[in-house]
Amino acid sequence: MIAVIAKVSIQPEKKEEALAAVKKLMSQVAKEEGTLYYTLNIEKNNPNTFVFIERYQDMGALTVHGSTPHFKEFMEKAMTFASGHPEITVFKEMDSI
Repeated sequence: MIAVIAKVSIQPEKKEEALAAVKKLMSQVAKEEGTLYYTLNIEKNNPNTFVFIERYQDMGALTVHGSTPHFKEFMEKAMTFASGHPEITVFKEMDSI
């Protein structure tokens, strides 16, 4: 499995716009085959930092997610409410150690 943590700083005055865009995105991501888990979290000590925690069946599912029209549309919008580039880390999830 593949896990992703994506951290995005949001301009404070655009937070409601960002939340609306995320809500729309998440309703569409929920229908993606191979996307197992996709949540938005707001950093406790910095309420203008959004942290997405994602889990995919495999790299193919992550690739499909990143190429969907709804994700591309969201990323275009994100450039208007983000304050900087997202910090994205991809992990290979280990079944056992």
